[in-house]
Amino acid sequence: MDHSLENHASYIGRPASELPTPALVLSKPVLERNTRALLEDVQKLGIEFRPHVKTLKCTEVTRMMLGDGVHRRIVASTLAEIRGSLDLVKEGKLDECLYGLPVSASALPFLETLTKSLRIILMVDSEQQIDLLESYASKSTTAVAPWPVFIKIDVGSKRAGLLTESPSLPKLIHRIEASSAASVYGFYCHAGHSYACRTEDAAAAVLQTEVEGVVAAAKFLITDSDRKIVVSVGSTPTAHVVKRLQGTLPVGMELELHAGNYPSNDLQQVATSLVEPSQQAVRILADVCSVYPERNEALINAGTVALSKETSEFPGFAIVVDRPQWSVVRMAQEHGILGWVESEQTTRLVGIAGSKAAEGETIEGAFRVGDKVMLYIQHACITAAMHFAYYVVDEQDVVRETWVPWKGW
Repeated sequence: MDHSLENHASYIGRPASELPTPALVLSKPVLERNTRALLEDVQKLGIEFRPHVKTLKCTEVTRMMLGDGVHRRIVASTLAEIRGSLDLVKEGKLDECLYGLPVSASALPFLETLTKSLRIILMVDSEQQIDLLESYASKSTTAVAPWPVFIKIDVGSKRAGLLTESPSLPKLIHRIEASSAASVYGFYCHAGHSYACRTEDAAAAVLQTEVEGVVAAAKFLITDSDRKIVVSVGSTPTAHVVKRLQGTLPVGMELELHAGNYPSNDLQQVATSLVEPSQQAVRILADVCSVYPERNEALINAGTVALSKETSEFPGFAIVVDRPQWSVVRMAQEHGILGWVESEQTTRLVGIAGSKAAEGETIEGAFRVGDKVMLYIQHACITAAMHFAYYVVDEQDVVRETWVPWKGW
């Protein structure tokens, strides 16, 4: 059993520097500021909001993202995330969940069970998935109500979904309309390629493309003003500029924003220039286990399974918070190698409060065996999935709470 999973509560009241390593340290003040900012933007625009729970996967953060029940919809990537969210259903703060992958045969029985607790929306982008729903309904011993479905639209990420100009899109819509196993709830897109944006203007342009894409798709369906169709757009980079949305929707459409990484942020988000380094809520604490003066490197006990192998314009796989020219340049499963790397991106971090990095610093001058280092990580979603407990700290990096995430699929 993981030590943190068994003993995390015993570290409450202690400084983060005393935590067992590797440890995921979560700044609650940063989380609160990040979530509050997006909720305020959504409120000013008067649109609906559906947070994605895939990043930190826990009740406490999900409650925060929903504004403590102001918003009552989520999107989840795993069945475990939906099950974990049921505590918020019991609290009366959650009504509906979108299962965010195109529906699969193995998931359907579990999803049907979950409909007893909250409304489940499915994602589809192929007529074969309607075949699946109809086959499942025909074999069921009980009556299965038509599944509400989002049709996934590809607006450039080339991951899932149909292009609005694809001849398969109107065929899929007509197939759903004629089926007793499904009904169209709305149209959904995710601009994963927005992570390549480096300015607010670029992100705002992608956001506008998202809206235009789902609106164009919805026009295949809406024929009168009596029917309401949800058009759902978003990603963390485009959510950061949601206040720049322009224009109004055609009659019969309700705009919904979705985003997931924004409470935590990470180096990938900082690389977009849409968030500041201080808006990163997740850090990993690691021990310096060995120092190698001959090659100007050090070994830490955080490797691939503590950090992930995600990258960005920031060098390496993680950056030392107070010495940003030192990054994790190589990794094995449980080992990370710190090396000196100067780049335009790390120079951005040198000016942050508390930076101790000095030009030409040697490994012996920076680290000793027994030191602990805090690391900014590249992609919070994947890194967080590696850890069994989160140590939640205040502004002084004292552990005030511990949260246990939902694990598995």
